[in-house]
Amino acid sequence: MALIPIATPMDSRSSRASTPAERAGSGGSGPQPIGRRSLLSGLGRMALRTTVLTGLSAALAVAGGVLPQAPGPLGTALAAPPQGERVLRLGAIPDQKPEKLNRLYPLVASELSRQLGVQVKYVPVVDYAAAVSAFRTGDLDLVWFGGLTGVQARLQKPGSRVIAQRDIDAQFHSIFIGSTRSGLKPFFQQSGLRTLKGKRFTFGSESSTSGRLMPQLFLQQAGVKLTDFAGAPGFSGSHDATIALVSSGAYDAGVVNEQVWRASLLDGKAKRNRVIALWRSPGYPDYHWLAQGNLDARFGKGFTARLQKAILSWRPSDPQQKTILALFGAQQFTTAKASDYAPIEKVGRQIGKIR
Repeated sequence: MALIPIATPMDSRSSRASTPAERAGSGGSGPQPIGRRSLLSGLGRMALRTTVLTGLSAALAVAGGVLPQAPGPLGTALAAPPQGERVLRLGAIPDQKPEKLNRLYPLVASELSRQLGVQVKYVPVVDYAAAVSAFRTGDLDLVWFGGLTGVQARLQKPGSRVIAQRDIDAQFHSIFIGSTRSGLKPFFQQSGLRTLKGKRFTFGSESSTSGRLMPQLFLQQAGVKLTDFAGAPGFSGSHDATIALVSSGAYDAGVVNEQVWRASLLDGKAKRNRVIALWRSPGYPDYHWLAQGNLDARFGKGFTARLQKAILSWRPSDPQQKTILALFGAQQFTTAKASDYAPIEKVGRQIGKIR
């Protein structure tokens, strides 16, 4: 099966934000993501340390010292763990602001470590393509993917397993939104998408299921081509960025996932006097956990089943699990299988995101 070429962390798009919103949203504290700059920086540091260490090795040997190990070219975040040490490397597509990601996934890592009795480490990535690439190369063991990126990653890594989805993912929805300055009004029929012709429009990430893949299908079904917009459509990079761009009037309209939209209304980041919901899409399968197929070999027989059981066991009755579920916008996780995402693969091939 021929697969879609995926940008790796060496791709130039992974090293810089392509929009003002992406550049503005690249800050925040927490672990630093995998990307081209960190790769090159790591290589430079490695070369420098190698030179220094070479010069000092004899002296250290005479003194009885132990020569330290230089970090790998991808830095300590992705360096192979010491022999005998087992580390489960956790990742996620960066679909929201870094501040939220850096709050959520270390909590997930901590909870899984407690339940499974192994070290779990959250490793951020710079964009959706980097998450797929890191899973393909084995640098990430367990990743929270959207529907499209999960299919892309699974097709590129035979043997990988769909572990779970949220209770809201079997029937997920996109929300088309509009700036109150645009004159756009809410509509209840899909044909109302035609009112977006001639407007400035932005998707989220180019590989987002809810922020690009399915919305593009709905637009096509309504007879709206990408060339019908005023100028080329934008790609904000994340749902939060889309809401900010439409709220500011930089774009007349955009599309986001329903979960982020509702959360933005609740926390006041989406102001109803600036941005409104135009249309709620039909449901489709979306986010899910995808695990490498070699986890049992690395962590012991039955580990993958234990991992799945741990995630499925999370309930709001446990304080830490309650926080995790709230940040995921769910009440619990449910079982899922690869065949659930066949509709996503079909649409991905139709619009050229999977080949």
